[in-house]
Amino acid sequence: MKETAVEWLVHELDKQMIERDKFDAFDWIFQDLIKQAEKMEKQQIVEAHGNKLKKSKDEGNYEYWFSGEDYYNKTFKNTKQ
Repeated sequence: MKETAVEWLVHELDKQMIERDKFDAFDWIFQDLIKQAEKMEKQQIVEAHGNKLKKSKDEGNYEYWFSGEDYYNKTFKNTKQ
C-alpha cells in the first residue's frame, strides 16, 4: 500500500513527538489541520485521476469505469474494487 505525502508527514511527526516524549495541547491543534489536509489531498488525487474506461487485454471481454475514488482506495487504502 502506498502512502500519500500527508500520511508520510503525519507518521514522521508522530515519530518525532514520541522520540521527544512530548504530547501537549499544541499537538491537538494539529489534529484538525491534519484531517483537513488529508481530505484535501484525497480530493486532489481523485480529481487528478478522473474517471477512466478500462478494457480487458482480450478483445471485447469486458469494459468498466475506473473512477478516481476507486483509484484512491485501491492505491492508498488497500481496498478491493
